[in-house]
Amino acid sequence: MRWDRQDYIDLMTFNHPKREMFSETMGLLVGLDGEWKAQGAAESELDLSAFGFDYIHSCGCGGNTGAIHTQKEVVLENTKEYLISRDSWGRTTKMIKGTATIPLPQTYPVKNMDDWLNIKHMFEYDETRINLDELENSKKLQKSGSVVKAAIPGGYDFPRELMGEERTCLCYYDNPELMIDILQTASDTSFKVLEKISSLITIDCLTVHEDMAGKGGPMIGPGLINEFIHPYYRRIWDLLKSRGTKLFIQDSDGDMNPVIQAFFDAGVNIVFPCEPAAGMDIVSIRKKYGKQFALRGGIDKHVLRQGKQEIRKELEYKLQDCMRGGGVSFGLDHRIPNGTPLENYRYYVRTAQEMLGIDPHEKGWIRF
Repeated sequence: MRWDRQDYIDLMTFNHPKREMFSETMGLLVGLDGEWKAQGAAESELDLSAFGFDYIHSCGCGGNTGAIHTQKEVVLENTKEYLISRDSWGRTTKMIKGTATIPLPQTYPVKNMDDWLNIKHMFEYDETRINLDELENSKKLQKSGSVVKAAIPGGYDFPRELMGEERTCLCYYDNPELMIDILQTASDTSFKVLEKISSLITIDCLTVHEDMAGKGGPMIGPGLINEFIHPYYRRIWDLLKSRGTKLFIQDSDGDMNPVIQAFFDAGVNIVFPCEPAAGMDIVSIRKKYGKQFALRGGIDKHVLRQGKQEIRKELEYKLQDCMRGGGVSFGLDHRIPNGTPLENYRYYVRTAQEMLGIDPHEKGWIRF
């Protein structure tokens, strides 16, 4: 069922929501559609519309805080196994066909301050970042129940895309002036864009993509977050919050437990996607932090490849009473993994909806 903007905001701010929300977080992993077809899946199951998931329609705000005036992408090599390209940032990337959806950078454009200054113009402010036609359309969509979103570059993810993982982690210590200039540029551009946009429309949700952790924990700790990222996040969030924005969602895989509090202090109030395999247990998080922030995802995707008994056990744990009453959009912790039997997925959806008291065909906009 499609949720209305205000109902979704009420849910994620613990403001007496109408009921629990159950959705599919990211869809099928590459290759699973072929497995399900072989098991007799209908087209409506492959596109997930058959399952009656809850969802919220969202739209952009008309402001671009990312890269502009970029290079033309060029294909360098195209084989049956992989695609090698030079992307819009000047990086050589490689994507393995059939298994990957995101190309992996092989080279990075920034090694030092001079490299950064050569491309800095792509991330600075100019008026072309404001799209008034998109903004006017977003006003109409918001009135019809859509959530208006704004995105900012990640405080870790943006430097990582410029320099790579290792050089980024060392940069905080070896070349802090470079890191400061990169993040100050992102901050200044985001602030100027969103200051203008938020004077013309209420932005409902601020989003930031970080993906800065694995099973072993985050790539940087709370000390570096407080020193380098906190001022950036806080500047943007304080502006938007003062103008009516309610939600600030951070997307990061992996174990973010050691830095949750640091990001909460920087303004984040929704954590996503909460991977159990990396130690992100939404029940433990809720018991520790209470209603400081909301959660999306959190149901272990790997359990779907086990049996129905294990699926029910996972749902009984994750959907227990202390997780009800707002502050959670229940769903898998990432894409549905390969090797998930279609019948197991059907069982997972039916069982979760029954436990939450959700009729997948209740009146409203159903995804069919």
